[in-house]
Amino acid sequence: MLTDFLYIIWDFDPVMFSVGSFDLRYYGLAWALTILLGERFFSHFARREGFGSNLVEVGFIWIAFGAIIGARLGHCLFYEFSHYMANPLAIITEIRNGGMASHGSAIGMLIGMWVTARKTGTPYIWWLDRIMIPVSVGGTLVRIGNLINSEIVGGVTDVPWGFKFVRLHPGLPVDMVPVQHPAQIYEALCYLITFAVLLWLYYKRDEGRRHAGVMFGVGLIGIFLTRFFIEFVKENQEAFEQGMALNMGQLLSIPFVILAAWMIWQGMKNRFPVGRPATEGRSPSKDADSARTVKNKRRK
Repeated sequence: MLTDFLYIIWDFDPVMFSVGSFDLRYYGLAWALTILLGERFFSHFARREGFGSNLVEVGFIWIAFGAIIGARLGHCLFYEFSHYMANPLAIITEIRNGGMASHGSAIGMLIGMWVTARKTGTPYIWWLDRIMIPVSVGGTLVRIGNLINSEIVGGVTDVPWGFKFVRLHPGLPVDMVPVQHPAQIYEALCYLITFAVLLWLYYKRDEGRRHAGVMFGVGLIGIFLTRFFIEFVKENQEAFEQGMALNMGQLLSIPFVILAAWMIWQGMKNRFPVGRPATEGRSPSKDADSARTVKNKRRK
């Protein structure tokens, strides 16, 4: 059959360069770019909506640390609980062996945004709506990092765009390496589409101020409903998932999908106050003038 000859041999070195025993990996670069993009996007949102940079400086610290710590703890608690409970220090010492969970990262960011909202006196919903834009493009970058690492792969397939992940089968002849779904690419593409939809909602529909909560819900749907369905073509990440009707990634995605549907429903009914960050000490008249200036610029 023709499809027997159509596949991609994937043998990409995940290490960018090494200094002694220290390896700088593309996956780490993907996380760094994600955090940097988050800061850039929020700086842009603050300027566009007429607010100062202090808002972003506080949020950057709490949200970035929440994402990283949450991702690491999420993996340790959701996927290898017994190992890390028996060796708590391994949560830190074995971090170079990999192990970051997107669901844990989401929880960490939710907490980080809540702390930021409290510290800056800003509406929580303002952060929730806008965070989904950098999160979706960041998810794309991280999944590309997973592809480079030859991890989180799909199951065996005969599709002509399948990958042979050679590094997962050291010593095995290429012709004996199974062809598998490039599940990382599937997710990356879906997250990229989610990013485009959210940009349209923010710039063209102005949903962040017309229907607070809708952008957050749409972002969750685009990320976690995608994750739920793509898990059906993935290999299970841990042995305990074998035989489960739904694996851990799917079970953890369900609450986020339910939350997404509720947020969209409530947002369309305008049940949330339209998010508006703190004015950083400006007088009401100056704040109103700033709002009018931004509005007039849009009309032009």
